[in-house]
Amino acid sequence: MPIPKRVARWNKVGLNRAVQHVAPWLPGLALVVHSGRRSGRTYRTPVNVFGTADGFIMALTYGPDTDWVKNVQAAGGCELRTRGRVVRVAEPRVYRDETRRGIRPVERQVLRLIGVADFLSVKTVGDARRAGP
Repeated sequence: MPIPKRVARWNKVGLNRAVQHVAPWLPGLALVVHSGRRSGRTYRTPVNVFGTADGFIMALTYGPDTDWVKNVQAAGGCELRTRGRVVRVAEPRVYRDETRRGIRPVERQVLRLIGVADFLSVKTVGDARRAGP
């Protein structure tokens, strides 16, 4: 079972506001920039991210039914800010993997301990550019 929804609400109000400033620069983290399905408003959501040969895998620590995941799926992609780069990604695909394949060993164990087995994979589209301040 992923992290409880009430923790997600607390994070959205507090922790995410702070983490979104450092997530684009820290290894293993990224900022997903996406538009609301109904509002069209721009949102920034910090996530755990893992590089792949053609894109990224994001751990869905609050499960696959979160607004940001639905927004990315509805739009067919998003902007990902990670390690000082801005990358456009597309072809979002939610999947469940109890083996957590594609995740580094230490993070794989942490995700196993907290019961996270849902992921979102995306493919890189075009060239990355350097993120601004």
